Amino acid sequence: MDQTDRDLLQLRKARPPMRPPPQHHLDRRALTAWRLSGVVETLVIGAIAFAAAYILGRFFFPQRTVTIVALVLVVLTASGIWPAPDLRWRRWRYEIGETEVDLQHGWLTVTRTLIPAARIQHVDTQRGPIQRRLGLATVILYTAAGQNQIPDLALEVADQVRDRVAALANVAQDV
Repeated sequence: MDQTDRDLLQLRKARPPMRPPPQHHLDRRALTAWRLSGVVETLVIGAIAFAAAYILGRFFFPQRTVTIVALVLVVLTASGIWPAPDLRWRRWRYEIGETEVDLQHGWLTVTRTLIPAARIQHVDTQRGPIQRRLGLATVILYTAAGQNQIPDLALEVADQVRDRVAALANVAQDV
């Protein structure tokens, strides 16, 4: 074993242990919100796809070809109604630590983000129409590098998370 191998072995032994995944899941009502959003998206994209298929099929391409393309587009979009929200919900986790916010999301590519509390400039909560109907809210964390979100928390939980992060980041007066 040469010096390089010994150095690599030493680095592996000195590596800090891996962090456990964040503990908190999003509210279960997030599934309903995502499915409703998926229905709306599918209806809009379906209407546009079939209008385009009609026009393209009438004047430029064979009707059968453009209809098949439109159907494939609608089926792909409709996957946002059932399988995608379940996969998304299982992977979405967050945890508010003493010095950072830990986010994990994504089902094909899992993204893990650690946001130091000292880097957070301000914190907001946001509620869209579907979220208002379901009693949910999104917490938005702003840093100089951009924004990160914790979507679809119960309204009370979102308020608690916003206040806790603001206190950790010393931006409580801005909230």
